[in-house]
Amino acid sequence: MKIIFKPGDIKSFSKEVLPTDTATFDAGQVHPVYATFALGRDAEWACRLFVIDMKDEDEEGIGTFLHIEHKSPASIGSVVQFTATLDEQNKNEVICSFEAKVNDRIIATGKTGQKILKKEKLNQIINSSKI
Repeated sequence: MKIIFKPGDIKSFSKEVLPTDTATFDAGQVHPVYATFALGRDAEWACRLFVIDMKDEDEEGIGTFLHIEHKSPASIGSVVQFTATLDEQNKNEVICSFEAKVNDRIIATGKTGQKILKKEKLNQIINSSKI
């Protein structure tokens, strides 16, 4: 694992809200705006941008937690700008805070965590959890 970032470093990306990102369940669509669960997926990706650069070839990241405060809706076609800030790196754990905005309007904030593990160890954990 490479130690190449410091607290306060930033990664960002943009995501257009698609119809597949809306709050839709087996019973149908709840509303035609960016679902909290889709927002969470994309927030975790924002933190993963750090992990991609930090992990070695024989390592992989795995999520440890996700906290979202969904503050405002984003409609289909909106472009959401995610900004992830590295809060801390504690051994192999990477903790980031994030902000998601549409133009100047904050739609969500929160924190994510990921651990970087050897692929072999991660596979052992995954395989031992199968029933």
